[in-house]
Amino acid sequence: MNMMLPLGLELDGLRSGVLTVRIALTPHEIDAAQALRYAVFYAEMGAQPDAITRTTGRDRDRYDEVATHLVVIDETAVDLPCGVIATYRLIDHAAAARAGGFYSAAEFDLAPLLDSGNRLLELGRSCVHARYRSGAVMQLLWRGIAEYIHARGIDLMFGCASLPGTNPDLLADQLAYLGHTHLAPDDLRPRALPGRFVELRRKPSEAIDARQAFLSLPPLIKGYLRLGGWVGDGAVIDTQFNTTDVAIILRTGQVTNRYLRHYIRPRSEPACSEAA
Repeated sequence: MNMMLPLGLELDGLRSGVLTVRIALTPHEIDAAQALRYAVFYAEMGAQPDAITRTTGRDRDRYDEVATHLVVIDETAVDLPCGVIATYRLIDHAAAARAGGFYSAAEFDLAPLLDSGNRLLELGRSCVHARYRSGAVMQLLWRGIAEYIHARGIDLMFGCASLPGTNPDLLADQLAYLGHTHLAPDDLRPRALPGRFVELRRKPSEAIDARQAFLSLPPLIKGYLRLGGWVGDGAVIDTQFNTTDVAIILRTGQVTNRYLRHYIRPRSEPACSEAA
């Protein structure tokens, strides 16, 4: 686990009522985040577990050993391990080097990002417990991410974002909308690996109802786009997780402008803050 924590998040964290967002501090909290990931990705969304994953009831891989785990904790949720109700996995350059590369490199050629000279942060494994899926919880997660990137001087965030299902023809409107309207600039544009490339622009732009296509996207992808996010070239089918993945790229200024201005406290102030 990456123990170089941003000031504040390793203490009381950012609070909203009974909810707190901070970095997971103990192996038990990381295990709780992995249990939540299993419940959402496998039990709920139909991902295909291997024998170890099924036996342990945990979504784990080698990146968990080097990543920083952002968690939202409900201090009243005594039925959930450590009260963890939401999580995000964060991997910076140093962590990726220890793991032999970024997770997304298994699906996308990241050379444009790696060669850009920007300080990078990979976002992944985002999920929220079913009974806590509200804008308030996602706002709290993003407040935590905003403080993290502010403390670390991150320039660009990226990662794989998923649409449900593995038939791209059934996702033609959404994929084409992304490919026609939100393609990343050439110098920052990852591309799906040759053996896994699925064309985004499956329809001409004039054949798409852009508003409806946007509204039908998963909430997380809509959130990235609202913050000025782009997508890479091509999608990738992930049969294990029963998803179609796109690469998301986001300049951190879009996040810090929205969240730091309102929520990041001066370092002399207490760790608690008002709800979003």
